[in-house]
Amino acid sequence: MIRLIVCGKLKEPWMRDGVNEYLKRLKAYDRIEIIEVADEKAPENNSDAQNEIVIRNEGARLLKQIRDDEYVILLDLAGKEKDSVAMAAFIQDLYDHSRSRIDFVIGGSLGVSDDLKKRADFRWKLSDCTFPHQLCRILVLEQVYRCFRISRNEPYHK
Repeated sequence: MIRLIVCGKLKEPWMRDGVNEYLKRLKAYDRIEIIEVADEKAPENNSDAQNEIVIRNEGARLLKQIRDDEYVILLDLAGKEKDSVAMAAFIQDLYDHSRSRIDFVIGGSLGVSDDLKKRADFRWKLSDCTFPHQLCRILVLEQVYRCFRISRNEPYHK
């Protein structure tokens, strides 16, 4: 089972459509669940101390959703990059070694807490580019779908 544990709700209909499309495609490969936790209000005029409180509160909510036996892949700009083929091999290796409960965790717009970083089994950097955290849901689902296709030697556009 794969779970996306994410901060905040999707607001844009086109984003919900994209997420739903990949959820539909992924049903053929594994169970997928998306768990949304509330995000915090973070005005642009927040102080660094206020932003740290936001990050800690969101991190605590995300951590509450993670079970001890789950493998946690945290989306993190300071994480390690993997191309699609390497990520497919990585995910397949987790399945092969009885790590069939995988959580992809996407924090809020200000980043992720140190406690969440400590809990992560792997910190994954999607790109050198910065993306809105809500858009990352679609990107992660697409990459998970691509990983399954690659692992099963099924065609998928390049």
